[in-house]
Amino acid sequence: MKNEIIFSEKQYFRQWWLWLIILGIDGLFLYGFTQQIILGKPFGDRPLSNAGLFVFLFVCIGITWLFLSIRLETFIKKDGIYVRLFPFHAALKHYHWDQLQKVYVRQYAPIKEYGGWGLRSGWGGNNQAYNISGDMGLQLEFSDGKKLLIGTSKPEQLTACLNTLQQWKS
Repeated sequence: MKNEIIFSEKQYFRQWWLWLIILGIDGLFLYGFTQQIILGKPFGDRPLSNAGLFVFLFVCIGITWLFLSIRLETFIKKDGIYVRLFPFHAALKHYHWDQLQKVYVRQYAPIKEYGGWGLRSGWGGNNQAYNISGDMGLQLEFSDGKKLLIGTSKPEQLTACLNTLQQWKS
């Protein structure tokens, strides 16, 4: 096959502490909804209106759905690197090898360099990151000085792939 996938990775938000917070907030509003709307007992000292409580529950469920659906997809083919952070990117973004001045796997500090995980901009404006968890990533440096870091949980396989394609540029 001419342009077969040589490296593939999909990552999801699965940190236990994040889900503890999200499900805790969901549980609180579900409890309040049940108490106030189903059982008819006001929830709290200064209860929200029934409509307000319903809206907050709906928003909490929407945020939970968002975190469940977020996924970082990375593919490497002979013609370049493909990446998508769904649902923020509808289609895969393609970076051809010719666009890239440097390509290498590195360790990074997510909070210090990018302010956390997700679709992030680094300090200084020319750095972006698509990351879900961990502290390892595929660093892309473009000819125009911009940089993109793509998080990975498979740094060894990614390094081997770049070596196989002879696209290791550091």
